[in-house]
Amino acid sequence: MSKRILAHLTRTDPILGGVIRAAGPLKLTIRDHEPFQALAHAIAHQQLNGIAANTILSRLVVACGKNDFPTPQAILDASTETLRGAGFSFAKVAALKDLAAKTLAAVVPDRSTLAALEDTVIIERLTQVRGVGRWTVEMLLMFQLGRPDVLPVDDFGVRAGFRAAYGLTRLPKPKVLALWGERWKPYRSAAAWYLWRALELERAGKLPPPAERVRLPRVPRKRRKAQVRKRVPKRAKAATRTKGKRIRARARAAR
Repeated sequence: MSKRILAHLTRTDPILGGVIRAAGPLKLTIRDHEPFQALAHAIAHQQLNGIAANTILSRLVVACGKNDFPTPQAILDASTETLRGAGFSFAKVAALKDLAAKTLAAVVPDRSTLAALEDTVIIERLTQVRGVGRWTVEMLLMFQLGRPDVLPVDDFGVRAGFRAAYGLTRLPKPKVLALWGERWKPYRSAAAWYLWRALELERAGKLPPPAERVRLPRVPRKRRKAQVRKRVPKRAKAATRTKGKRIRARARAAR
């Protein structure tokens, strides 16, 4: 399967093909967590490095889970002080509580139910949770459910890897990256993985130069509806100016 994916990406995009040859085999690891646990991990990792986030999660397991990852009901039963003691901020406590409530209400379903849904439906449902945005759900789609055609265009690493691999001077805009990525379908998850590797290759001085000159697609601009201006007769304009002069003269006289 991976050979077919890499052959498709190399054939449709020679520049990405160069990155693929430099980076080696595709190693997109899939994790086996329930959506509740995966999203709780994502909330813990927001704006923190991995070591700090994992420390907080370990404290959460001890405080609420009795050495197992806490259930949604256990999170709802836990006091704010307990969750704050584990290291969660007030905003993350609110997000964690909302995640637990929406899991019990089946807005966030179990893994088997989630696996039967389309990507767009999953994004729509899970982003209802406080503190969970599109990017977080895209990471879940890629690394929990193994969905093959996800392109997180807002991800800094993906955009920076594209800039490096394609020899650009600045980061591509998300809409431009989305248009370019149409050629990678239906394997955009693998393309994103190699863009992350491109950034690593650049830092190591092993990134090959672009195989060809890049011409980025243009994003179509939405045309604004022309506003119809009402034509004011010249006499009316003159009368308005005269009236304005009279008012200003009276104001000066009254000072």
